[in-house]
Amino acid sequence: METQKTQKVHRSTFKNISEMEKAVGTELGLTQWSIMDQKRINTFAKTTEDEQWIHIDEKRCIKESPYKQTIAHGFLMLSMCSKIMYETYEIKHTSMAINYGLDKVRFPSATIAGSKFRGRVSLAEFSTIPKGAKYKLNVVIELEGQDKPACVAEFLALAYN
Repeated sequence: METQKTQKVHRSTFKNISEMEKAVGTELGLTQWSIMDQKRINTFAKTTEDEQWIHIDEKRCIKESPYKQTIAHGFLMLSMCSKIMYETYEIKHTSMAINYGLDKVRFPSATIAGSKFRGRVSLAEFSTIPKGAKYKLNVVIELEGQDKPACVAEFLALAYN
């Protein structure tokens, strides 16, 4: 039985790393809607040197793209996980938290320029390590008005006391 997901923006705050363990299996937060505008897409294209026309050539997209508009890079949507995680949970009294990697990433739906997106984060796993914890977050980047998300990622992180 799938539980009903809240549509209300929320954020979890933990007093310390060990308190976070109690949240395994729960949703930590949901962000507000943000806009994936063409300026952000162009900046990402230039930074990563991935200037494929499907991302930056608006006129060509109208003629040739099945989306009829430019779309955000999948990796741009994945990079939004940092922003989303920052907005959905906080662990107080940590000396440091770092990205550890990804287990699985999928891009089920294209993100058309101008689309609104938001992030939903849940805690999937938690394990204690010396002086801290390793944990897995399920990050889902939803698109307004779309059934399929833009990105689904299993994100690994380390936090230290």
